[in-house]
Amino acid sequence: MSLYAQDGVNLSEEDDFSSYAARVCALTYRNSPYVRVLDFSQGNFRGPRPFVLRGLPRGFCLDNGPDGIGTKTIVKVAASSCYTAGIDLLAMCAGDITRWGGLPLVFTNILDLAALAKKGERANNAARDMILGLKDAACEIGVVLHKGETAELGVCVGSEIEDAFIKFNWAGNMLGVYNPRNMINGSTLRPGMVLVALREPAGFRSNGFSAVREAFRRRFGETWWRNVEAEEYVAMAAAPSVIYDKFLAYMNGWHSRGFRPPVKLHLIVHVTGGAIESKLARDILFPLKLSADLTDLWPPSLIMRKCASWRGLSDRECYRVWNGGQGVIAALEEHNVPRFISYAKRFNIQAKVCGPPIRKSRHPRVIIHSKFRGKRIVIEP
Repeated sequence: MSLYAQDGVNLSEEDDFSSYAARVCALTYRNSPYVRVLDFSQGNFRGPRPFVLRGLPRGFCLDNGPDGIGTKTIVKVAASSCYTAGIDLLAMCAGDITRWGGLPLVFTNILDLAALAKKGERANNAARDMILGLKDAACEIGVVLHKGETAELGVCVGSEIEDAFIKFNWAGNMLGVYNPRNMINGSTLRPGMVLVALREPAGFRSNGFSAVREAFRRRFGETWWRNVEAEEYVAMAAAPSVIYDKFLAYMNGWHSRGFRPPVKLHLIVHVTGGAIESKLARDILFPLKLSADLTDLWPPSLIMRKCASWRGLSDRECYRVWNGGQGVIAALEEHNVPRFISYAKRFNIQAKVCGPPIRKSRHPRVIIHSKFRGKRIVIEP
């Protein structure tokens, strides 16, 4: 073993892992009809692999969606479900493109580890599983995994679980495109339009995990990950996010003749913690003097209700911290709702109208009829 390996960085293991990751990424190079990867690497995993975009609408423009999965990594490790971490990562980054009407195309990522370990050891195997899971998610939504960076950072990467078999932080950036003629930013919202919620049935997506872990500590003790009684609930909390982006890209017109959306959407809100108050109410509805009454949101999952109780969160705090059971809220004209819900069903996504049509108001407000304890939450400017 080299002295540098003794210091915590095993360059040969990093190279072997990076070579493996490059081979996995290459399996996604034909995922998108709009991306052509030019492989000039001559078999060198460090070699150049530029790409060109093709077949896109005239005047298209580019944007980036950087994000990560936060402290959900700790719960993933506790549940031994590292493979699905890549699903969460793609869902977070792709959602920041599709919510404006865009199409996710090319993804890069940075995987920081406390230690990679040797090939065949548990930590190394888990890291390889993460790359495989990322590849499978990319193939599901038609995204190219272009490049990545893996680094052993020692004490710079920690965990609540001091003896965790792997400690990691994972972030990435999604390169996407917009068609300026089909941008969705809420500017076309009008009174009488309807809000439709897309269900997030399993859990928390990648938001609010500091509150989840505190709930676990209060219910199962400081070392909750060692408590056998917690195992079922930890597995529930680690459930991967629903990826809505293949459906949303289709609805945004990216796979239709002439790039025409099959149903015109006027708003897409990616529901993270606090998003109903911030991204829906304060960012969009209130500046337009619009009000909404959310009488029929999807119910929170069992694990979300349990964590709310264990942590002692009020209904208002629950919707500020977590998604409450919906991962996306979209706005559209009422006559288009049946078609939209029908399309969602084709993509195995549950959708429903979550309240009466939005209305104009001198004093706008959004009312959430909570599905936690039935409280009425009023949000005002």
